[in-house]
Amino acid sequence: MTATDATAFPAPSGAPAGKTAGPAFVSGSTLAPSPPPSTVVGPRAWMREHLFTGPVNIALTIVIALMLAWLIPPFIRFVLIDAVWSGANRDVCIYTPERTAVGACWAFIWDRAAYFTYGSYPVAERWRVNVFFALLAIGVVWLLNLKAPRRDLGAVYFFILLPILSFVLLVGVPAFGLRKIETNLWGGILVTIVCSAVGIVVSLPLGIVLALGRRSTMPAAKLFSVIFIEFVRGVPLITVLFMASVMLPLFVPDYLQPDKLLRALVGIALFAAAYMAEVVRAGLQALPRGQYEGAMAMGLSYWQMMGLVVLPQALKITIPNIVNTYIGLFKDTTLVVIVGIFDFLKTIEAARIDPTWGAPTVSATGYLYAAVFYFICCYLMSRYARGVEARLARADKR
Repeated sequence: MTATDATAFPAPSGAPAGKTAGPAFVSGSTLAPSPPPSTVVGPRAWMREHLFTGPVNIALTIVIALMLAWLIPPFIRFVLIDAVWSGANRDVCIYTPERTAVGACWAFIWDRAAYFTYGSYPVAERWRVNVFFALLAIGVVWLLNLKAPRRDLGAVYFFILLPILSFVLLVGVPAFGLRKIETNLWGGILVTIVCSAVGIVVSLPLGIVLALGRRSTMPAAKLFSVIFIEFVRGVPLITVLFMASVMLPLFVPDYLQPDKLLRALVGIALFAAAYMAEVVRAGLQALPRGQYEGAMAMGLSYWQMMGLVVLPQALKITIPNIVNTYIGLFKDTTLVVIVGIFDFLKTIEAARIDPTWGAPTVSATGYLYAAVFYFICCYLMSRYARGVEARLARADKR
């Protein structure tokens, strides 16, 4: 500190006689803050707080570190270092005297990528599937992006216009110049996306209706809701799909039999709705009774009370459970293979036994590819849900 940065003040009046107090200086500028000690913030502090807080934590940290050191290097060698990235057949992915280490056969994935995406959908018509994927992506972004303009129109597009356009594109309408494509030719990611999208979109509103019916004072509505929910939740999804695909045609005439994929879609939607009903009912029961009484005291009708007061709060409470149900539904769509529908996982099963690609690492590569696909989709759903929860939590603090 220099003299120009300080101001001198006279000695205090109470100073002892014969002694002159030294000049007192007060800084005229603010000093820069000192950096915090490394033991409070930074990597060392984080490791001390989260990894080495006690004997048990230290032991677990060491064990997990040793396991990762044992598992990660071989995995990286298999996936990247020793992987085969190009080739036309199994010869590039088999062991030879010159090639003693063969990792993931990504050449198999690139060669069968179209089959994994479209199944046996006609090659000349696959542009319709691409348009469907683009329209679906637009609807998802428009509806889920909170900053998107006119999200009310986005809801109309997603729930009304998109299903019609999807049916016209994927199934085909000869009057519009689009030849009809039988659903037994569909497969791969297309079937997985269609099954999961229908289940996700239908299960929430139907689950809300069933939850309200179970809590209703009308005996008929309550009895029907209880029987439906308990029956569907009491049997595995495989049984529901089997009954929808095999047993249903035995009770209706041939000309009324629905398409095989449509039967599976109905079974998935009903199964997910039963689980969603219990999730929504848990949120309804978590609300204090005062919310219902306050809404009724304001003169709101039953549906106004539910739509404006009760359901928004109940769904907010159950967001983690709703997303968990959606993630489980997305993974459970692989069970449609039981009724002869070629979903994404079934196309990998069919492709890996092709003699053209009969190499030792082909099966592991195909399943790894499927695992990455399902992980990415489920992780994105989970991340979006956490973002919504954080936004709602910030709104509650205001």
